[in-house]
Amino acid sequence: MAVIARSRPAAVSDRRRPTPDIILFVAMVALSAVGVLMVYSASRTRLEALGMDPTGEMVDQAIFAAAGLVLFFVASFIDYREWRNIAPFLYIATVLALGAVFLFAPGSARAQRWIPIGSYQIQPAEFAKMTMIMVLATVLVPAKEEGMSWRRLVQTIVVVAIPAVLIYMEPDLGTMLVFAFFTLVMLFVGGTTLRQLTVLMTAAGAGILAIWKLELLLPYQIERLQSIFNPSAADPLGAAYNRIQSEIAIGSGGIFGKGLFLGTQTNLDFVPAQTTDFIFTAVGEQLGFVGGALVLLAYAVIMWRLVVIAVNARDRYGVLVVTGIAAMFAFHVYINIGMTVGIAPVTGLPLPFMSAGGSTFVTMAIALGIANSVWLRRSPVPGETYIV
Repeated sequence: MAVIARSRPAAVSDRRRPTPDIILFVAMVALSAVGVLMVYSASRTRLEALGMDPTGEMVDQAIFAAAGLVLFFVASFIDYREWRNIAPFLYIATVLALGAVFLFAPGSARAQRWIPIGSYQIQPAEFAKMTMIMVLATVLVPAKEEGMSWRRLVQTIVVVAIPAVLIYMEPDLGTMLVFAFFTLVMLFVGGTTLRQLTVLMTAAGAGILAIWKLELLLPYQIERLQSIFNPSAADPLGAAYNRIQSEIAIGSGGIFGKGLFLGTQTNLDFVPAQTTDFIFTAVGEQLGFVGGALVLLAYAVIMWRLVVIAVNARDRYGVLVVTGIAAMFAFHVYINIGMTVGIAPVTGLPLPFMSAGGSTFVTMAIALGIANSVWLRRSPVPGETYIV
């Protein structure tokens, strides 16, 4: 590990200190505002029919959004390199939290992913994503200088595998796939050789085949995968129901949509889990192709800013952390929107800043806050010593 002292040249010493990434922040706020509105539009009719406050879910989402924005600023002002010092403790806490999830479902075969705290529920698997990105970055930093040995590669896979297996056992296949994706991307950026990647991908393929042959997937997970690869064979009232209803909702929106609060699929509650997994269907039906395209544009802007931040990071750790955040973010957006239009399996991954739920919103807000912290510290301060 090298310690380098740098001073900025005289030509740039008078430049102002870096400012926050305003574009990143505005895109996040815009998506959050649309998300709160869509949660209200997708939940008000159902809540009214149940005799409940029609603004209930909207208020909860607004609270999560406010908390997320505050945590974005908190994470921005904490030097991102500090997370490297506590990465081992974060890892231990994450594994313990994931193990604690099973204490809340004794003797139950149903999925258990949450720890109840008062009237709310916390999903440790969501926070585990950001924790593992920081842990992986810490493990992979030395690989650039020392080389990615097979021993280091195996150690990295083991570090990821422990929480990933716990998440798979919940079961939460979608989050486990997120782990796999950002791990692969970070390994690529972290200095893994082409030969090592080839061996890793071959082993992953063999593992997937073994899981399939040994019937380690639950029946509903197999049906959801089959509904994508063989739609005509899927039960339209069973495994394919979610996909069919979401496609109907988005397709019926046309170019400009049916209008806010005027979507029949949304108002009549045809689409399951519409405020969470299928929130994009509310956008497509009510705001149409134009509204959906604008939402995608906002996500594209965030991805663009994350790439720019990673390229301009001052050290290897910053590059790896922001790369992991970008990979996590991109996978969520692609899979969530992809499953609503029939090009990806239904996995239960939420849409960042739009799906109802506090754990996901807070995790994504903190992630972008950490990325903003990297951006704020992209230029060396005169005379400062830092680690690369």
